[in-house]
Amino acid sequence: MNKKVISGILFLTSLNILVFSSCKKDEPLPEKPVITITEVGSHDMPEGIVKAGDELHLEAEIVAEGSIARIDVEIHQEEGGSFEIEKSYVDGKYIGVKNVEFHEHIDIPGEAPAGEYHLHLTVTDKEGQSTTAEAELTIER
Repeated sequence: MNKKVISGILFLTSLNILVFSSCKKDEPLPEKPVITITEVGSHDMPEGIVKAGDELHLEAEIVAEGSIARIDVEIHQEEGGSFEIEKSYVDGKYIGVKNVEFHEHIDIPGEAPAGEYHLHLTVTDKEGQSTTAEAELTIER
């Protein structure tokens, strides 16, 4: 074949690949999850306080345009201690939804040292974006 014909075919093929591959528009990522913690504590104690050996009542409003993939709760001592409680929700009623009222009761072990704690509630959406909301917590004996 003629060099001009081969060059023309290669040029047209390259042009078609370029045009058709660049027509797909990238969709913007949805907004990161939004978390509003509404309650932290115990039903029979003031807000932000729970007794060791009882259940922590945790409520939050979650909006995740990219649908919830996981929810992680971490509670750790505020100053110098190493006691930590971790709980993850990776299946069930919260996963795959966009708007939800998170309402869980988390066991606080009886051996949890009394003191000031910090709670982190992290929501990760199906796009891999995450947001963390924080709250102060006091564990009493």
